[in-house]
Amino acid sequence: MEAKPRYWRGATPEIHEWARENRSTPTPAEEALWEELRGKRLAGLRFRRQHAFESYIFDFYCPEFRLIIEVDGGYHEEDFQAEKDTCRDDYLIACGFRIVRLTNAEVLHQLHAAKNKIRNAMTL
Repeated sequence: MEAKPRYWRGATPEIHEWARENRSTPTPAEEALWEELRGKRLAGLRFRRQHAFESYIFDFYCPEFRLIIEVDGGYHEEDFQAEKDTCRDDYLIACGFRIVRLTNAEVLHQLHAAKNKIRNAMTL
């Protein structure tokens, strides 16, 4: 009997494939932040990028703190997307996650402050 593939918390093969594609085409802000997170460079913690969970993909995820980091482009300021983000965040918080939302501008122009936001979320 063939072993069934394991998908973390209900993420489908399609979600995993989308996450894989996202890893190969990061935004400039995601690429800049990944350079600061990869290889345990921030507080000695392991981060994953484009991590699949159910029907969602987290830009970055720290399993030790169940911390999700989202790097948002300008379209996240639009009412419809902001409402979707709020519903998504409420659900993920109810699942026990912490969430830090950063804008592209914060990551690209205030990287030190963005990293401090991440560190602060880990101490709450």
